[in-house]
Amino acid sequence: MSDSSPLPPVRLHPEAELARAALSTPLLSRAARLARWAGPGTRVDAGGALAEEQLPAAAELLGLSGDDAAAYAGEAWRVAVDAGLVEIVDEEAGTVRAAQRLKRLTGGSPAEVLGVWLAALETVLADASVPDLDDLVDALDEGGEIDFSSLDWDPQAEAEFLDGVLGNLYMLTVSEDGPGDSPVPLPALAASMLVPDGMGEPTNDVLEQVSDAMMRLDDQFRMLEPVGLVEYQPVDEALMADGDEGSAAPMDDTDVSRYGMVRLTPLGAYGLRARLLEAGLAAPAVGELADKGADALLDGTARFGRAAARGETEQWLARREPLTAARELLAAARGADAGAPLRRLRCQQALSLVGEEAEPALREVLDDPELGGLARVWLSERGAAGVPAPSEELVFWLTVDTVAAQLAAEGNSEELQALVEGLAAQHSGFFATAWRVEHPATADVLEAMGRLHPDKKVAKEARKAAFKARSAQGG
Repeated sequence: MSDSSPLPPVRLHPEAELARAALSTPLLSRAARLARWAGPGTRVDAGGALAEEQLPAAAELLGLSGDDAAAYAGEAWRVAVDAGLVEIVDEEAGTVRAAQRLKRLTGGSPAEVLGVWLAALETVLADASVPDLDDLVDALDEGGEIDFSSLDWDPQAEAEFLDGVLGNLYMLTVSEDGPGDSPVPLPALAASMLVPDGMGEPTNDVLEQVSDAMMRLDDQFRMLEPVGLVEYQPVDEALMADGDEGSAAPMDDTDVSRYGMVRLTPLGAYGLRARLLEAGLAAPAVGELADKGADALLDGTARFGRAAARGETEQWLARREPLTAARELLAAARGADAGAPLRRLRCQQALSLVGEEAEPALREVLDDPELGGLARVWLSERGAAGVPAPSEELVFWLTVDTVAAQLAAEGNSEELQALVEGLAAQHSGFFATAWRVEHPATADVLEAMGRLHPDKKVAKEARKAAFKARSAQGG
């Protein structure tokens, strides 16, 4: 996820709904309670951590009990400080008070609430990349510095690994062919980071790495659940007790849930997208193009999956009158550049969502060499009267344009292969005519047909036609 190519668009929940979810997360709500509790008698150490003798009172305030109560209270206090809900009054005396930012949680806008939550998230993510505190104590040298080599721990590498895992979880969640709202098995998530592409059966060494990574991720996701980033079903404790038997070897569906299941929450999707944007990555969200022009809509949705493109287009159309929207879309669909066929395909898909009020706009372009074909399709599908029959030249031009758009949208897909086979079978002498089509993508389309068609004789015809087309175009 380090390149600049856009990620699949995410469907974000409304900010008000996300803000309510943020306020109800256990960690932020605990941090807010401690911030309100902070007063003249509250003391912190030089690093801003709550004084050890005050941890029991903080834990009691939060209703925490058990061996980990003080640790959970200390974590909530650290979040309160890092998120700006508490401020230091006197560093030397160690006094604190509630900060003005605390008021954002009760009187601020949804965006302000989410800003506080994002700060809390950063604290938890940083903590999740740190080894067990007991290990840190053991690694302290005489000078009070941590000997990282004795921990077998690289802080930067550990943070990058967790970022990569969360990035893969984000991708799986927002991709149209991913699990969506369904949880992801922890072994699959760990394997996505460690099993090399193209490796058939993972080696024992790789499986051991995956198993070790699962145990680390189990701890980390347990920490990330209280801040609302994920919903997590931990690894079955019985598997941990089994030692080597709890490997990440292939398992059937009845066993996989015992190895941990994680789901990115809607709030988590918002948070990870914010971090991706902060890192300079293109991470679109459905609805961002609703107030932009038709050219931005058609170009922006060019790489979207079908469901996301439809959702974006529906929001765009909802803000416009049908006739005006149709004219804008048709104007933006024109062009002879490489992206034009896909723009016209997105335009056709968008116009399928527009009612009969748009008919005048489609009739206006019946004689347009680039738009006349899709206009006839739209009018015919709605049973409009007086639709002129297309010329053979227009039919072939529209065919080349359609295949070029499908190539740009989906590559060498099974659907495109079926389309190619159908074209060659339905039109006798198709290639003898197709190479003459005056379309910028004619040669590329014919080459693709030669590559995709399973019949060697037909594929050879397509390649010959592509050669003729390229020669005719001077290529």
